Amino acid sequence: MARYEVGYLVGSLSSQSINRKLALALTRLAPPQLDMREIPIRDLPLYCYDYDADFPESAKKFKEAIASIDAVLFVTPEYNRSIPGALKNAIDWGSRPYGQNSFSRKPSAVIGTSPGSIGTAVGQQHLRSILSFCNSPQMNAPEAYIQFTPDLIKDDGEVTRASTAQFLKDYMAEFQGFIQRVLTVLPRQR
Repeated sequence: MARYEVGYLVGSLSSQSINRKLALALTRLAPPQLDMREIPIRDLPLYCYDYDADFPESAKKFKEAIASIDAVLFVTPEYNRSIPGALKNAIDWGSRPYGQNSFSRKPSAVIGTSPGSIGTAVGQQHLRSILSFCNSPQMNAPEAYIQFTPDLIKDDGEVTRASTAQFLKDYMAEFQGFIQRVLTVLPRQR
């Protein structure tokens, strides 16, 4: 079975982010065919098209990291019924300059957690709209809106509730299958 490099972006910049804990849990529960690595977004300056002729070094590294992977997993909170500004900024860097969109034809999935009962449902829908514009094929099912409780995920990424752990494991298995299907039809352009 093919192996895939999956980069994940954590939408929160907080070192104590519950979505960072979720990302760690997902890396533990991912099938062995998925090599997971975080692509950090913290050091990116605010995007401006004035940079299109000469990206700052942090943006070049970010764009190269996105280009080098097979798929992207977005693990993000919801801020004001949308995505965090830092995540939108990262997507802007990755999709620019015009005609050099690193997300194009790259399989993606969206997941997030929140203490609220609807998880990150509205923010995820906004992110899906952005990813559609970026021509990123998206895993649309299963949807995953995780309500976070303080004891749900330990600092090392262990999920304490068996039903949630199984759901997340199944989610990652579905993502692996989705990546394989997309890249069979749309092979990576190297």
